[in-house]
Amino acid sequence: MADSARTGATGRGGRPPREPVTARLRAALYRARRRLRRTGVDYFRGDGADWWAFAALALAVPVLVLLNIAIPDWAPPTALVLPVLAGALLLRPGTLVLLYAVAAGGLIAESLVHTGERVASAQPEAYTHGVTPGAALVVGAVGVAGLLVAQFRRRIGVPWRGGSTMLFDLRERIRVQGRIPQLPDGWHTDTALRPAGGQSFSGDFMAAARTGPGGRVLEVVLADVSGKGMDAGSRSLLLSGAFGGLLGSLPAHDFLPAANGYLLRQDWAEGFATAVHLVVDLDTGEYELLSAGHLPGMHRLAGAGYWEVKEAEGPLLGVYDEAKFEGVRGTLGPGDVLMLCTDGMVEIPGRDLAEGMDRLMGEADRLVAAAPAAIRSGAAVRLIDTVAKHVNDDRAVLLIWRR
Repeated sequence: MADSARTGATGRGGRPPREPVTARLRAALYRARRRLRRTGVDYFRGDGADWWAFAALALAVPVLVLLNIAIPDWAPPTALVLPVLAGALLLRPGTLVLLYAVAAGGLIAESLVHTGERVASAQPEAYTHGVTPGAALVVGAVGVAGLLVAQFRRRIGVPWRGGSTMLFDLRERIRVQGRIPQLPDGWHTDTALRPAGGQSFSGDFMAAARTGPGGRVLEVVLADVSGKGMDAGSRSLLLSGAFGGLLGSLPAHDFLPAANGYLLRQDWAEGFATAVHLVVDLDTGEYELLSAGHLPGMHRLAGAGYWEVKEAEGPLLGVYDEAKFEGVRGTLGPGDVLMLCTDGMVEIPGRDLAEGMDRLMGEADRLVAAAPAAIRSGAAVRLIDTVAKHVNDDRAVLLIWRR
């Protein structure tokens, strides 16, 4: 009995039993997927070979040449831009040049064949097919553009399909980081950020967090990096992550000095930034504004019916070490509104900055202060559309009010 049990467990002749066919197929499929995945990762990292892609595209060239000779109306000489474009996305610059040589050979072959057919034709002047200078110029121009794309793709070191996905993910992470966390009953916020020129990345960004015991303190940082749009986008990507990490990790009065030191260590040629740091006690409504060369905050007193400009003192971030930042305090009472913004909201060419702030506060009176609390959502976007819709600068607005 024991012998038969051992035989059943090990198989005949002491060999282990064979796995079922489905199990072997699953294992083979898993190994193939891992090998393909590793090959793709190595290729896009620059460690793998791209000869398989080159071979496929190089074989496509004679196919297009034969089609041009057989049915020139359906396969013109400019059809060679198809493998050229695919090569720009898949091949390294060195291999791409080899593909261009193959494509050039294809153009020469088409030209020779069609020239021969024209000479042999009974009516050479009626023969309309062939490689025109315009067709050669189109293929050449696409080749030059493709080589530039390949050089750029190799320099940044990201896949041609994954690069845009990565940038989209970074942009969304910045937006998530800048969202105001959920606040207790009686507190409301609204924010809007619009890059210059309708671009995806902005030199303005926001970071927010609930800090302190029980999360009873709201901290918000609104920053404006030098430059605008895509020019400042890369710097704002880096700084937003750093500022978000610092927020809540340090006492409020240590945040701007730490941010200033971080910016100085980057040693950027154009590395300064402005920032305003808001700290609000959600129990009492008391707040403090600390500024690094940023625009003043604007506090509307519901009882008095007018705006107070809250201007804190402090130098730009990234200018000099051991900078001092002095805060200004206030209290948000029921019905009060506090507004922070970047300079794109108030700068008017040829006019004083105070004039732009007056205009912004006037529109905020109409869109926020005079509006019922139930319809104040979206007020920040409406402020941008009303005050600075056509301004070619990054614009950001933060509104916080207490009911």
